[in-house]
Amino acid sequence: MQAALAAVLELLDLEELEVNLFRGRSPQEGSQRVFGGQVLGQALVAGGRTVPDPVARTAHSLHAYFVRPGDPAVPILYQVDRTRDGRSFTTRRVVAIQRGRAIFHLEASFHGAEAGPEHQDEMPEVPDPESLPTWNERIEPVAARAPADLRWLLRERPIEMRHVTWCDPLDPEKLPPRNLIWIRAGGRLPDAPLLHQAVLAYASDLTLLDTAALPHAIAWTDQRWQIASLDHAMWFHRAFRVDEWLLYAQTSPVAAGARGLAQGVLFTREGRLVASVAQEGLLRPPLPCPEG
Repeated sequence: MQAALAAVLELLDLEELEVNLFRGRSPQEGSQRVFGGQVLGQALVAGGRTVPDPVARTAHSLHAYFVRPGDPAVPILYQVDRTRDGRSFTTRRVVAIQRGRAIFHLEASFHGAEAGPEHQDEMPEVPDPESLPTWNERIEPVAARAPADLRWLLRERPIEMRHVTWCDPLDPEKLPPRNLIWIRAGGRLPDAPLLHQAVLAYASDLTLLDTAALPHAIAWTDQRWQIASLDHAMWFHRAFRVDEWLLYAQTSPVAAGARGLAQGVLFTREGRLVASVAQEGLLRPPLPCPEG
């Protein structure tokens, strides 16, 4: 297993301090704020660990709000409220806390497998992941002309990506708000459904706001823009393995009021739709220069 993925799995292996109370840590990489996907995955793990049978009863939906930026230098406490344990559904509320203040809220519902009617959208026709360039092959020409603070683009990544849609992050062109990417964990994972869901939650936050930004050609180096996740929702429809290729088909139906909405669905290689995602993010444009 590659070191970057092992580091993410370590982040998701929370320390249990007391009943319903867990502690998570962040990588010490000089970042100014905690990556939203990390908090999302850790909060899901915290809630899932209080479910009586987390193998038989897995998460089917989560809804979360990013309240304040997280500080990577400070551990994050996850307080779980066992809202309900029903015959079919289990509900948990998780609050992430730093310095005595909430930085993140999550509501998650867990459900056992049941039979019922099935239908789904069709998977888009795309090239196989093996036929597409790797992330490093895509990004090496970009990194060669990137400023020093973006050289992290070349470091090992926990999630493998093969972009069907590609936009130069330093010199973007305006593209339709549709983003197709094959993703998978960068190594084999244990057979633990909660872990696969948490890693997918982590990965789901990597590119959604990029999709909302595509029509506006926002370069990663343009520090005038304020871009941040505001909320995040996921629905898990079927069992899956995140260490096998999943097609992440993302769209952004609207941007307005300095906010952009992005949606995504994830398909297995066989075309089974296994999860859906939605996120609204802050897309605050630069203020106009004062006249005179």
